[in-house]
Amino acid sequence: MQINENKHITTVGGQALIEGLMMMGPKNTSIAVRKPDGEIVVKNKPPMKKGRLTKIPVIRGSVLLIKQMVIGVGALMYSSEFFEIEDADAKPSKFDKLLDRVFGDKLKDIVIIFSVIFSLFLSIGLFMLLPNIIATLAMLPFDPIIKSSFTWDLFKINQSNFSHSIIYNLIEGFVRIGIFFGYIILAAKISPEIKRVWQYHGAEHKTIHCYENGEALTVENIKKYTPLHPRCGTSFLFTVMIVSIFIFSLTGVHSILVNILIRLILVPLVAGVSYELFKIVGKSNNSVLNVFKVPGLLFQKFTTAEPDDKMIEVAIVAMENALTENREDDQW
Repeated sequence: MQINENKHITTVGGQALIEGLMMMGPKNTSIAVRKPDGEIVVKNKPPMKKGRLTKIPVIRGSVLLIKQMVIGVGALMYSSEFFEIEDADAKPSKFDKLLDRVFGDKLKDIVIIFSVIFSLFLSIGLFMLLPNIIATLAMLPFDPIIKSSFTWDLFKINQSNFSHSIIYNLIEGFVRIGIFFGYIILAAKISPEIKRVWQYHGAEHKTIHCYENGEALTVENIKKYTPLHPRCGTSFLFTVMIVSIFIFSLTGVHSILVNILIRLILVPLVAGVSYELFKIVGKSNNSVLNVFKVPGLLFQKFTTAEPDDKMIEVAIVAMENALTENREDDQW
């Protein structure tokens, strides 16, 4: 079905959970989960507090990303509580008792913070640093500039021209995309249940499409829409990959250690610039800018799937609890 995004472009976004969805809107951050017995439970929290930093261009990208990660991890932990497979009568271990004594009621918050930090380190290491190391080793036998950097002088800085740096970072970008695809495929192989998460992801997108096109949120209306959406986290990841190529190209090609340090320092800038570009492209219906949406939509074919009716019902509940009566409150 053709989608007319001129009607209403919403700021509401979501995240697929374990047998559920989180929708972040102007009224609530709403979590809807279908329990094993079929009941849909809803948990509403106040909308995310944005603060002053989220109003500053470029800086707000990194700030919002971390805030959303914290909320997302908390929602994921909440949804998992309905599907515990361990014996409810099992006695807690000594380590569990120690953690409970030390942190008490704050234990869950500590776990969330630790999970976010671990996720950030894993993401940066896997998608920012590892591609650079692989690209450097792959080009080492053929590139005299890289070969000259591969010495005991770990902090060696080279003088390389921009075109050479672009080629180097393009190769690194292709490696990064390859790792991303490999990560998605491996996740699906290790956990067959991941397909249901992709389906809930599709239900989220279809529901948002339906709302943006001004139709009533019913299962039949929602089923008509595509599970691909231009303002999706997967599309944002692709934007990050493209922006990183250009920003890192400005820094040149140096020793592996210098390259790694540069990337670590520039991660917030890459995230911030990517957010601003993503925001501009996301709310535009310009035919030229729409070209930039295509790669992200292609990526989503690997992270979304057609949901069943019951999944759409969960998405409707989450969406309705996140919205206000005034549609202008969530205008992008």
